[in-house]
Amino acid sequence: MNWKDKNVLITGIGGFAGSYLAKELVTREANVYGLIRRRADGTTAKNIIDRGISNDVNLIEGDLTDITSLSGALDQSEPDYIFHLAAQSFVERSFHNSQETQNINCMGTANLLEALRIKDQDSKIVFAGSSEEYGLVLSSQEQYETAKKEYGTIFPEPEEIPEVPIKETNPLRPMSPYAVSKVYGDYLMRNYYHSYGVDTVVSRAFNHEGAGRGIMFVTSVVTNQIMKLKFGETDRIVIGNLNALRDWSHVKDIVQGYLLLAEKGHSGEVYNQGSMRTNSVLSYILVGLEEAGWNVNKIEAVNGGKEIQDPTEVDKSPIFGIKFPKTKVDQLILENELEYKLEDKGINVDTEQGKVLIDFNPDRFRPAEVPILFADTHKIQKLGSKIDYSLNDILKDQLNYFMNKENRTS
Repeated sequence: MNWKDKNVLITGIGGFAGSYLAKELVTREANVYGLIRRRADGTTAKNIIDRGISNDVNLIEGDLTDITSLSGALDQSEPDYIFHLAAQSFVERSFHNSQETQNINCMGTANLLEALRIKDQDSKIVFAGSSEEYGLVLSSQEQYETAKKEYGTIFPEPEEIPEVPIKETNPLRPMSPYAVSKVYGDYLMRNYYHSYGVDTVVSRAFNHEGAGRGIMFVTSVVTNQIMKLKFGETDRIVIGNLNALRDWSHVKDIVQGYLLLAEKGHSGEVYNQGSMRTNSVLSYILVGLEEAGWNVNKIEAVNGGKEIQDPTEVDKSPIFGIKFPKTKVDQLILENELEYKLEDKGINVDTEQGKVLIDFNPDRFRPAEVPILFADTHKIQKLGSKIDYSLNDILKDQLNYFMNKENRTS
């Protein structure tokens, strides 16, 4: 599709994915408008500055919780397409302030849809749902029994195990207030299509990363600390649960998916976006260390035991019927043969450049954890979607970003 001179409104343009999407649309000569909240200091969002698009986009002050300001933004932008990315998107924060998350994510989405309905504007809207909507995905009978003991009940009960790779038809078992808010928006988007004819498409994007990812997200927590370790600003990496498995894509691949859904996505439908691979947080740390110059030989628990030689050795054997590159530790975690717990006190990483300590911080373990996210993306692939970036590509971009001392945080 030719985006030249198309009017596009992006809510959350100052966010991570929103700024990358805006940059891509600018290169395609679209007229880009972005909804932003008023900043107390009057400055432009760092992501917009970092993408180099400050002078190329039209910023509109507004607030998702204020339907009047949304109506004004629609009047000003007259959008052919809307990408609704704005949200309180930090899972950990949603546990501490659920009401804030629901106000922004639920009522904000309702306000946007209602403004569109009342104005009867002929805009196609792509909604940024989330893989977190799937929540408790069951990958083995053992995991099912453990979850049943921990949570007491699982609803809906699985029809078959494993439930991975995750299809759009998988049960939704959200495990955080953030995830619940995204389920609300997801269903509301489809309801407004069926009830009022609003042209909506839902993207359930799995984790997407790259340079400029918010410092509170685990991939930035990891890569920020690796570069601080590199520059002698810390003597260890501090982390929470590193057994969690995630489907990490490069943000640029997800942006291409958003554009594809705007062009070819069927109205009222839901599409997964992801890489069709799953890797552990532990692998993200170990492969990140290697990309930063450490050669990893082995790992073992600080308390002794759980020693793994050549933990980053690449394994391409199929699991859940899918072949994808993963590390030896990924394979062991996926097979339920390896798990590092709080009582292990951490992990010693033996490298050719000396030992690196991975220290466990109990405060960084969530009240309810999603154990595995692994996308089945065949549906969006039928529209022409593809993945161009590897896990190593993502790590390189994030590590390069944190080479700049101004981007590293305490």
